[in-house]
Amino acid sequence: MTGSVDESLEDLAVLALLLDEEEKNNKQKRIWVHDLWKKRKIEGEFATLYGELVDHETKFFEYFRMSQYCFNLLLSKIEHDIKKQDTFWRPAITPKERLAVCLRFLATGDSFKTISFSYRLGHATVYKIVIDTCQSIVKNLMAEVMPQPTKERWKQIFNDFWNVWNFPNCLGALDGKHVTIQAPANSGSNFFNYKKTFSVVLLALVDANYNFIAVDVGAYGKNSDGGILAHSNLGKSLENGSLNIPNDEILPNTNISAPYVILGDEAFPLKTYLMRPYPGKQLDDLSKRIYNYRVCRTRRVVENCFGILVQKFRIFNRRIQSKPENVDYIILATCVLHNYIKKYSNCTNEVFQNINEPVSNITLNNIPMQGGGAGRAAFATRELYKDFFNSPAGSVPWQNEKI
Repeated sequence: MTGSVDESLEDLAVLALLLDEEEKNNKQKRIWVHDLWKKRKIEGEFATLYGELVDHETKFFEYFRMSQYCFNLLLSKIEHDIKKQDTFWRPAITPKERLAVCLRFLATGDSFKTISFSYRLGHATVYKIVIDTCQSIVKNLMAEVMPQPTKERWKQIFNDFWNVWNFPNCLGALDGKHVTIQAPANSGSNFFNYKKTFSVVLLALVDANYNFIAVDVGAYGKNSDGGILAHSNLGKSLENGSLNIPNDEILPNTNISAPYVILGDEAFPLKTYLMRPYPGKQLDDLSKRIYNYRVCRTRRVVENCFGILVQKFRIFNRRIQSKPENVDYIILATCVLHNYIKKYSNCTNEVFQNINEPVSNITLNNIPMQGGGAGRAAFATRELYKDFFNSPAGSVPWQNEKI
């Protein structure tokens, strides 16, 4: 009897070992680098295509959304940040290839998986490259292409608005853009906006030539543009007068002194420094309709700037699938690159000059809310501009168009 029990236990032990061995064999073995990715230097998109794009400037521009000069200059500015050290087991991905992967992601909005297969890189590797490169672009170029304006820069901006858009004492056009994202985990309705999508908001102040003066990125999609402005560093700086804005200026061809203003739509509050259109119920007066026409005509530059940004970087045409904090860096990097490309768009492939010039590190970051109502002064300022546009000094030939 004892012998049969021992034999049964032995049989069970053997069966357990066989099952354990079979389970181990069925498990997929983890590998460090997939066999497909080992062919990156031979079959990867960077290895097969980049060399040919260099010989064709037009195709290079279509692929990277910037000229070769801009690409090489950008690489020289961020190379020290994105360069990785070679190891005994394998060489690191070069800074040039890392920049190419990031720009291709921003230019097309393709998924990380798609770029992973085309460049023969791991999915996690592509994700890390994109985020690290975007952070490096913001870190090294933000102060150069989007610094806090000086008094001289403000004067140049308002001169451009008067000469190009016939609006005096204007310091910029302001608006917000919802950037669609994948719904973050455990975020509730914070990112859910009135368009029934999940988004973060890009609030931008734009000059007459479609350059970003200041941006605020990362506000919840449920927030209004006016509320986002109140919570931003830009809003507080405008409230307390710490933005180096010059004193009131005489309106052209008059002896009337008026404050400098920025232009917004109906989503923003009326302030002495922020002009918005008259409400629709008050447009029975032609003078107010003319004022609205002038404001809206000039304010369109920010809408146009958003359109240029979206057409340049098609990532905005798709839902960005990343953590909100990483989405902020992606959006901010595109704004920085927008200004950067416009700054160097007319340059040619020649020796880089002045790339290490010191620049101001003052930029506009998020800060606590600073509120305030419109007040009589704000209404008086709007009336002043309305009267100017309806006077001979402020009239222009196209004022007789249908308003």
